[in-house]
Amino acid sequence: MAQQAGRRYLRAFVSGFFVAVPVTVTVLDRLAYVARVEGVSMQPSLNPEGGSEDDVVLLDRWSVRNFQVQRGDVVSVLSPRNPQQKIIKRVIGLEGDFIRTLSYKNRYVRIPDGHLWIEGDHHGHSLDSNNFGPVSMGLLHGRASHIIWPPNRWQRMKPSLPPNRGPLETEDDD
Repeated sequence: MAQQAGRRYLRAFVSGFFVAVPVTVTVLDRLAYVARVEGVSMQPSLNPEGGSEDDVVLLDRWSVRNFQVQRGDVVSVLSPRNPQQKIIKRVIGLEGDFIRTLSYKNRYVRIPDGHLWIEGDHHGHSLDSNNFGPVSMGLLHGRASHIIWPPNRWQRMKPSLPPNRGPLETEDDD
């Protein structure tokens, strides 16, 4: 009798496992997942201690599926230089914006349709649009919505642009 109950339990566990794994993978693929932020390129916003403990962020996949990002959002994108690597940067400009670059081949750039201008907060220590130019929105992977680790840094991440960064004002903006 106990052996039959054990088999029923094992069968229920295995069938539950084979339902739970695809559901979990779908949720992580479509809604959100967590990622560890490495390096100093986003200091002081992320990893302010400089490597003593990496921040872990919640990346919202749902909002970026229709490219719903705004200036100041911190986003994860597939690196234009290495598609095997994801990088995390701040959106400085959206399609149609004119940007004054920091070190790109052209001093001023109009962001083409379907592209973003992204930068790390720690200028000079970031591989970003100032190195490779505007980034296709097709490389967008997620938007950082919360810092979830370490516990003392838990917070919602709100869009914000660093001082003197963002699109240039044009006469049409009036």
